[in-house]
Amino acid sequence: MPNLNMYFVYILRTSSNTLYAGQTNNLEKRLNEHKKKLSKSAKYIRYFSSFDLVYKESYATRIEAMRRELQLKKWPKAKKEALISKNSNC
Repeated sequence: MPNLNMYFVYILRTSSNTLYAGQTNNLEKRLNEHKKKLSKSAKYIRYFSSFDLVYKESYATRIEAMRRELQLKKWPKAKKEALISKNSNC
């Protein structure tokens, strides 16, 4: 059962070495949606044959997670790569 009081921001590395950032309150379920290429999965991720979870953070509220996701999406790839390298926690 997911912890409904926890929200996650995550970064995926696609099979083409691009990065995708997202947020959810159920990381395992969200990753399965992406893997199965369900209609709920991000359209961007569906274009790639595979991906790996390379980074995650947890937050107490959805608004905090959404703010962090937006921040990460605005970062250049090099800055995201530095974050992933420094904090490899997956």
